[in-house]
Amino acid sequence: MTDITIQNFETDLLQASTQQPVLLDIWAPWCGPCKSLGPVLEKLEVAYAGRFKLAKLNSDEQPEIASQLSQAFGVRSIPFCVMFAGGQPVDGFVGALPEAQIREFLDRHVPGPEALEAEEDLAEAEALLADGDADQAITKLHAALSADPNNETVRFDLVKALLEAGRLDDALAAFSAVADKAADTIIPHPRFAALGHWLMASERAAAGLDVAALQAAIAANRRDFDARFALAQARFAAHDFTGAMDELLEIIMRDKTWNNEAARKTYVAILEIMTKPAPKAGPVAGEQRGGLQLAAPKAVAPSDPLLDQYRRKLSMALF
Repeated sequence: MTDITIQNFETDLLQASTQQPVLLDIWAPWCGPCKSLGPVLEKLEVAYAGRFKLAKLNSDEQPEIASQLSQAFGVRSIPFCVMFAGGQPVDGFVGALPEAQIREFLDRHVPGPEALEAEEDLAEAEALLADGDADQAITKLHAALSADPNNETVRFDLVKALLEAGRLDDALAAFSAVADKAADTIIPHPRFAALGHWLMASERAAAGLDVAALQAAIAANRRDFDARFALAQARFAAHDFTGAMDELLEIIMRDKTWNNEAARKTYVAILEIMTKPAPKAGPVAGEQRGGLQLAAPKAVAPSDPLLDQYRRKLSMALF
């Protein structure tokens, strides 16, 4: 449990909540219901075994923070509990609720044990991939997905690792559970859609693509878009991402809408595959509300000169 003040509000509440959910208990020494709620919250913090962190704020000693949060949620009484996740307040409740109701509240925002296990396996897999141990990383990713089948980051990383290892059939099997999401045009899922394009290219390459013959066809007719797209897919399947985008760009510059924009869509998919996810929020200034930061900033992935270059090329070709 942590006591929150103006001095540690950003580090121990906002930034801490990017790593795990933090429940802030706003109380006062004179408040009778606060005294009965406090021990229940402390008991639950122990019972949830690290799945969330409890923080407390004395509203008499920290009126600025208490006032800003009360105004944000339209609350005028205490005890008042606010759940912080991902660097911002996301929900709250007022009053000394029974333990069962507090558990229901927590369960809406706190990851289950399986999700925590999956996150641990994912972190180990990322370290193994960084060390070049793809086989062990894939084993860890399979374990993570078994623990938490709905973890989209784990599934994306697993399919990507399998494709990079040349295990196309295994990648297709792992992808099958999210194939509908990848194809959904109403609620698009860019990362899964990108995997779908990569798998499509890999299947076509596995079925047989004669790169030399495709290059000869393009040399004879630079507007042979079928041959050029097939060559791009061969390069995509071989993990030559920039080579694939160079071929696709030639199509886009000559016919933006060719084959229902297949070249543009595949180009965007490659950019998505190459883009690293944004890191968790760091210690920089966030949203200001009356001088008090009530939300940590959204983290931005560091700029990649190669990706920036190919994004500019696509923009120039399209516009």
